[in-house]
Amino acid sequence: MTSIHDFATWEPLLRLLRAHAGDGAGAGVPSGRVGGRIGRYGWSLPLHRPMPRLGRAVQVEDMQDEFDAVERVREALPGDEEVSFAAEFGPDGRAVVHVLGSSPAVESGLGGRPGALVLVEGAVPAPWRRLPEPVAEGVRPAPSADPELVARTLRERLPKAIGATEEEIAETEARLGVALPEELKALYRVTRARWEDLGDDYAAAQRHAKAVRCELFSLDGLYVSDVSARQCLWQFGATKAAVTAPDAAVQYLVGSPGWIVFADNGGGDRIAIDLTPGPRGHLGQVIMLSHEEDLGAALIADSVTDFLLGRPSALSDGLGVNDLRSVAHVNTGSLPSVEAAVHPALEVLSIGVWEGEPLSLAPVAGLPRLRTLTAYPGTLADPLEITELTGLEYLELGPREWRVLLDARAVPRGLSAAGIEVHGDADPLAVVELANEILALWDRPLISRTVLEGTLDPAR
Repeated sequence: MTSIHDFATWEPLLRLLRAHAGDGAGAGVPSGRVGGRIGRYGWSLPLHRPMPRLGRAVQVEDMQDEFDAVERVREALPGDEEVSFAAEFGPDGRAVVHVLGSSPAVESGLGGRPGALVLVEGAVPAPWRRLPEPVAEGVRPAPSADPELVARTLRERLPKAIGATEEEIAETEARLGVALPEELKALYRVTRARWEDLGDDYAAAQRHAKAVRCELFSLDGLYVSDVSARQCLWQFGATKAAVTAPDAAVQYLVGSPGWIVFADNGGGDRIAIDLTPGPRGHLGQVIMLSHEEDLGAALIADSVTDFLLGRPSALSDGLGVNDLRSVAHVNTGSLPSVEAAVHPALEVLSIGVWEGEPLSLAPVAGLPRLRTLTAYPGTLADPLEITELTGLEYLELGPREWRVLLDARAVPRGLSAAGIEVHGDADPLAVVELANEILALWDRPLISRTVLEGTLDPAR
């Protein structure tokens, strides 16, 4: 076993990086340093991959040197950890690699750069703190809900199925802390959906899935899809808003204590019973949580009965209700100005690529719900205007903008997390030093750095 803090561990990778740096990789970095990240399940390196010959795909052997060099580093990683690094090379063969340690206050980033800095222990973005609105008075199961029809239909389709006992259903309710709807209990009284009941027969499992129109979980597999079931990095979660439309059938949320997942659609999307429906929804409606989405759920049936009979709902499902008044993007392809984003409901302002004069933040000063600001480097006329945005919990800026705030001792102290937006070539160590400076303001664990030096034999 090699050590991650042994120069020999890095030597093959350093030779590759040096060769590519000589071809122009990293040439735009003023310091001459190149950075990267290597983890158990992937890596990000500033290497030029070979172009395959015409009519031929890239082969493993075309990148064998890279694979071997990366594997040498990965073998030295403890557990499933990742490692970031910055390397620099001298003309005499001298090489220095800065091995950057992880910090519990720093999320995973790209290309060796730190991700979001979590300034408050355990803090999560606002959508992950949002609970469902109370179910409106008068909300009832859909008229189509019919537990007896559910049971009768399934007995016809699955005449040999083994049903769950009342004790098993009661134990599941106690574990989940919620009463199961009558339709769902009727379903499980016919089939408990255990693999052993199918004789470990894949064909029988397929017939079972066709009968119930999903991959039904056993009672032991049921779970509540609250916010803990959908993890998200700050840099993505902070730029979203959980806003439910007044006419939606499903509340637009990350998760809910009333979303009881009972099945999969076979493609990784979860199927759940909804006990906290939206303004136009029904109690016990069937929804789908996409594995590609962090927010919301799609309404697929007004009741379990409709779901089994293949009758889709005609109501609005509420999926994708990210109110434009709550999330605004100012850039060359979206809103033409900060003024155009102004609205009392504005929660997120993202300023992207901008070809005009730098923008003033004065129009959004004082907005009561503004909690997130992200700004592409060089787009702000005066970064100190950020001090007028008193409700920010997430701030993402370029290094120069952060430098202005730090030098003026004007970093908003109400932040829960922060991001450093870097585009193009940048000194990876300078970004880490900036991150540590921000972390230190909150007395959070810093990113450590171990410096390893050695000589790369030019002949090898």
